[in-house]
Amino acid sequence: QVQLVESGGGLVQAGGSLSLSCAASGRTFSSYVMGWFRQAPGKEREFVAAINWSGSGKYYTDSVKGRFTISRDNAKNAVYLQMNSLKAEDTAVYYCAAARVWIATMKDEYLYWGQGTQVTVSS
Repeated sequence: QVQLVESGGGLVQAGGSLSLSCAASGRTFSSYVMGWFRQAPGKEREFVAAINWSGSGKYYTDSVKGRFTISRDNAKNAVYLQMNSLKAEDTAVYYCAAARVWIATMKDEYLYWGQGTQVTVSS
């Protein structure tokens, strides 16, 4: 069992930056692939980024490549999402999630989810 808690969301102007964090409970954090998803009002939850067990492998959806960076610290049981050059269309609730497989980009591949943190980008 893994419990995930996101933090770091907020309101930012277009072009600005935000850094999200996700704290995980449990001693097996390093055995999970970690991902970030987002869900905008009225839309399906979509994949944003994933990072493999050691952090050596990263994968991004096309719309965030070059702007977002996913990272993890297994010693701290944490995964991060640095978001730069934010756009209004990045506005959503952001969720971190844990999976057993790589590359996991589908919601159904993720076993555990956080409660989400709101990111609002004003234009």
